[in-house]
Amino acid sequence: MRIALCRPEIPQNTGNVIRLAANIGAPLDLIHPLGFVLDDSRLRRAGLDYHELVDVCEWSDIDHWRAAMADRRVWALTRYGDVCYDSIDYRHDDILLFGAETRGLPADVAADCTARVYIPMQPGNRSLNLGNSVSVVAFEAWRQLSFC
Repeated sequence: MRIALCRPEIPQNTGNVIRLAANIGAPLDLIHPLGFVLDDSRLRRAGLDYHELVDVCEWSDIDHWRAAMADRRVWALTRYGDVCYDSIDYRHDDILLFGAETRGLPADVAADCTARVYIPMQPGNRSLNLGNSVSVVAFEAWRQLSFC
């Protein structure tokens, strides 16, 4: 399983996702433009000493990333999803794609994925923190894959 962040804006959130990816053994794709530089001290602080434990791949844009991942199932996480995250039978080669903190995934990017996936929330609420969203979905996928 891979985790991909499309145009993340907040370094602390990305640092938290780096830490999560290290702990579940998932590669992390960072799709530009980023709202920070990778040597940002806030990113380092949030990721602690886990940066060296994760295969972090940077991509210049979504088109190059999609071309490289064309043969994989990509689950687009969006509040506009049609499929609940816990109803998917995850596979080891799946990719979990998340959008920017303030804008989410662009509609055209989400439409080009295997399915648009949502996390249930209370009515009237807009969103979860990016790191929390990644945690919820990644751990469900990892659980289904017997934590390996």
